[in-house]
Amino acid sequence: MPLEYEELVAFINNSPTAFHAATNIRQQLAQSGFSELSEKNSWTLVPGGRYFVTRNSSAIIAFVCGQQSPWESGFRILGAHTDSPALRVKPQAELVREAYVSVRVELYGGTIVSTWLDRELSLAGRVLIRTKQGLQSSLVNIKRPIAIIPNVAIHMNREVNKGFEYNPHSHLPAILVAAPGNAKSGAFMELIASECGVSVSDVVDTDLFFYDATPARTAGINSDFIVAPRLDNLAMCHSILKALENAPNSNHTSAGFFFDNEETGSHTFQGADSSFARHVLERIVLAQKGSREEFLRAAARSFLISADMAHALHPNFADKHDDKYAPLLNAGPVIKQNGNNRYATTAETSAIFESLCQQCEVKVQKVINRADVGCGSTIGPISSSDLSIPTVDVGNPMWAMHSVRETAGTSDHGNIIKVFRCFLTDAFKI
Repeated sequence: MPLEYEELVAFINNSPTAFHAATNIRQQLAQSGFSELSEKNSWTLVPGGRYFVTRNSSAIIAFVCGQQSPWESGFRILGAHTDSPALRVKPQAELVREAYVSVRVELYGGTIVSTWLDRELSLAGRVLIRTKQGLQSSLVNIKRPIAIIPNVAIHMNREVNKGFEYNPHSHLPAILVAAPGNAKSGAFMELIASECGVSVSDVVDTDLFFYDATPARTAGINSDFIVAPRLDNLAMCHSILKALENAPNSNHTSAGFFFDNEETGSHTFQGADSSFARHVLERIVLAQKGSREEFLRAAARSFLISADMAHALHPNFADKHDDKYAPLLNAGPVIKQNGNNRYATTAETSAIFESLCQQCEVKVQKVINRADVGCGSTIGPISSSDLSIPTVDVGNPMWAMHSVRETAGTSDHGNIIKVFRCFLTDAFKI
């Protein structure tokens, strides 16, 4: 298997939540010579300097300063999101019923609910702890299966194969303990406190999510498929990270956006629909003695690639696709277009990305949904409209988007990294 694929598998397996993904991105950036900046402090930047900024411990913007000022050469930006659909644990949601201890969950994003049942589930996220120095945040990842959400037997639900709708409140509490005669409340919080090395009374609040305990792996006779949780959108985060790690000292300033909360609309402090990107890009200009005028000039010279996974042709549901725009696994990155601007792609930005792929000798595909089938959206339209930067929406093709287990092509990952690396060089002219 290619090295890029092996690194992607490790990245996914070590990133069960957006908090863990951001932590892994931070660590890998630091190992590649990037220095962390704080939004609270003034910035001193130098040409060729490599920096990153974090928000909410779940979103990151990284950049490499160009040899020329941004208003002379612009920004070249790659953007993705760190979050994925999941089951979020409600705080203080432990239930004791009959002989069982469970916890209630709520749906985070547009998950395919049925795929979460009858799975061995682990738990990960962030815990806020009271200390003598004030509140502290602690990452938690219980790597062993601790819960299951069992289906009811078909004998008790004869309609299950005819389109049964699961009720998130009633049907999805995750069962943790079966202890006839000894089931008692408190087991869940005791587990969390123990993982953090504190007492239960020190735990103030939590951001915890269940995740599929089965690691990412290959499938297929020729290992054509990667089957994994959170391919949408950790695969694109990882490809951007690999491109940034090797970003050369170019005339332009290269940047990578890793936003949180795309799956719930991006309307958060750490999402694409916040001021995060605009403030960081403007501060890069200001730190190099530019003004608001120079920031606007820099935006006009810039280009953004919004990277989010794309829908591949599903051979068992071929009628769901427009057969003229039905990308295949292992056949190259996909340009995403939509007549109602759910994607930011225009004819001009599409042509630019096509020429980029041609220069890299990587085949490119396009997807447009059937006219009677709607599509989702990405950070692309939000970022493009807020920053006034031309944008193209792209991604690698995949099946079962928003399932607890998703499938993509093993060779596509290396190809899109190759394209992103080329984009960040001066050799590619926009």
